[in-house]
Amino acid sequence: MERLFRGFKTEWLPSTGYMTAQEARRDISHYPVHRNSWIRPHQFNEGLAPAVTEEKLNVVSGMG
Repeated sequence: MERLFRGFKTEWLPSTGYMTAQEARRDISHYPVHRNSWIRPHQFNEGLAPAVTEEKLNVVSGMG
């Protein structure tokens, strides 16, 4: 969880902050679902994003 928040603060959060609460809610919900799960590489997954790794495992196991 700490890595998720660190990544959000250093990679995603605008340095000037958000202009509206609506804009903040949109970005804050988008980061863990999209960026962290589908795009951001994770060292544990051999440099692949978690969702990509899961898709590959599902294909291998016959579930995908």
